[in-house]
Amino acid sequence: MNVPLLATNYNEIPDMQPRLITLEGIDGAGKSTHLTTIRQVLTDAGLPWLETREPGGTPLAETLRSLVLSQPMTALSETLLMFAARHDHVERVICPALARGQWVLSDRFVDASYAYQGGGRGVAEKQLVSLEAWVVGSLQPDLTFWFDLDPDEARLRLNRGRGVGDRFEQEQRDFFERVRGGYQRRFQERPDRLCVIDAGQAEVEVSAQVKQALESRLIKWLR
Repeated sequence: MNVPLLATNYNEIPDMQPRLITLEGIDGAGKSTHLTTIRQVLTDAGLPWLETREPGGTPLAETLRSLVLSQPMTALSETLLMFAARHDHVERVICPALARGQWVLSDRFVDASYAYQGGGRGVAEKQLVSLEAWVVGSLQPDLTFWFDLDPDEARLRLNRGRGVGDRFEQEQRDFFERVRGGYQRRFQERPDRLCVIDAGQAEVEVSAQVKQALESRLIKWLR
């Protein structure tokens, strides 16, 4: 598959419009590590890209991120801050980049709120649906990589690689089980844009799976 993909400059194809690609998963799943693979595939295909994250991506959203990750707050306050950061992110980064013809790679997006604030914190889905419609409108990812990992393995990775974690990383196993369940419910409704990655594999195997899935999707988008 690599030869025809890398032999084509997809940016020269008129109907190859820019796409929004998101990465999701519980803390410790390693999704951020594999942004490198996605960047490389797009670069090799001649496609311009912009990398960003949630919460964050703008000065305001990064400030809100620091509050969400460090300050005690209610589930509703956390949810509202997440969506406030997301609105600024969409308006100032994601939509302008797509309008310029750049592909956007976002480390988390709306799905994370259904998993963390919905599944993890217990915020009602109808509230999340209303906020999603209000804040992002019809904007949805074209492709989402879900790095699925058992919470016990995720905890081992976090303990090996980091010091004292943020508010989310310090949560107990049952919280991450609920988050994982939130992701599962969310993606059952959106299988067309989902690529499930077994994040329990070795890093090289995960990277190969991501690369193959993205290259296959690029070919599909050409048809």
